Amino acid sequence: MQRRVLVTGGAGFIGSAVCRRLVAAGAAVLNLDALTYAGNLASLSTIDKAPNYRFAKVDVRDRAALVDAFAGFAPDHVIHLAAETHVDRSIDGAGAFIETNILGAHAMLEAARAYWMGLPRPKREGFRFLHVSTDEVYGSLGADGAFVETTAYDPSSPYSASKAAADHLVSAWTRTYEFPAIVSNCSNNYGPYQFPEKLIPLIILNAVHRKPLPVYGAGANVRDWLYVADHARALDLIVQRGRVGEKYNVGARNERRNIDVVRRVCAILDVLHPSGRPHEALVAFVADRPGHDRRYAIDPSKIESELGWRAEESFDAGLEKTVRWYLDNEWWWRPLRDQVYAGERLGVVAAEPR
Repeated sequence: MQRRVLVTGGAGFIGSAVCRRLVAAGAAVLNLDALTYAGNLASLSTIDKAPNYRFAKVDVRDRAALVDAFAGFAPDHVIHLAAETHVDRSIDGAGAFIETNILGAHAMLEAARAYWMGLPRPKREGFRFLHVSTDEVYGSLGADGAFVETTAYDPSSPYSASKAAADHLVSAWTRTYEFPAIVSNCSNNYGPYQFPEKLIPLIILNAVHRKPLPVYGAGANVRDWLYVADHARALDLIVQRGRVGEKYNVGARNERRNIDVVRRVCAILDVLHPSGRPHEALVAFVADRPGHDRRYAIDPSKIESELGWRAEESFDAGLEKTVRWYLDNEWWWRPLRDQVYAGERLGVVAAEPR
């Protein structure tokens, strides 16, 4: 029998990768997305005519629309990705993050729970709800160690606080209602189709246009990088085989300082897109982000040992693939740079008037 998977936020960066993977694997997919600024149906152009793929413009805060979607599609699995995700935008305006990430998660949980409770026993026992979250809920690490599933939450930004709240809601729904949910927390994703406000595509496109390459502070903040196709594969595995009520940290053990990521992008562009002088000359150190976490690192031992997942893409190979993709796919990013986001600085807290 064909597996039926409802994906929220499937027009976003990670969500579109999940949809493409599921459709290629033969699952029936319903993609619910509100198409906010970062939602882009062009990211789904390779599957939008597939007979096992459907899209519906739905805001996850709209519980009535969610109830209708569950009733009409009858999913076996749910992968809930819909969220506001950019830390800088959460600094500029936290309201959208509270609305989508917390209230939207609540609406999803209640719509999914009502649907699950009405299922016949065999299908009810197989139903799973995967809530996709971030390593940022754990806060900042010191020089050593890594986040594990039992690490205490210590969010630093409105974004990470909203995701932490949603994680707690999901866990509470499992404990209170025995709702079959699972939580995953991932490290920084990168790869094709990523909206150009995030570090790697921003640096690639600014460098191509010979614009300054902004690096916060001294660029010493450390992030753990995960290729998006590896993450999509992990999410599909977790929703099928993960244990109800558990958390799974997804990471590739690719820690890098931000400045080193920027320099590596520049070195790749020097070879693939030479411009007469090194792209690194465009690096511009700027005032640091307020509340900027110093270091993230994920220990993925649990998903590796329990589910047999391993990251397949090395950081250097994945980064070169990503740079090549942006160079080869101006049709995708040009409308975004021209009409939605041109690379301007976000998340600057104005000083108090004297």
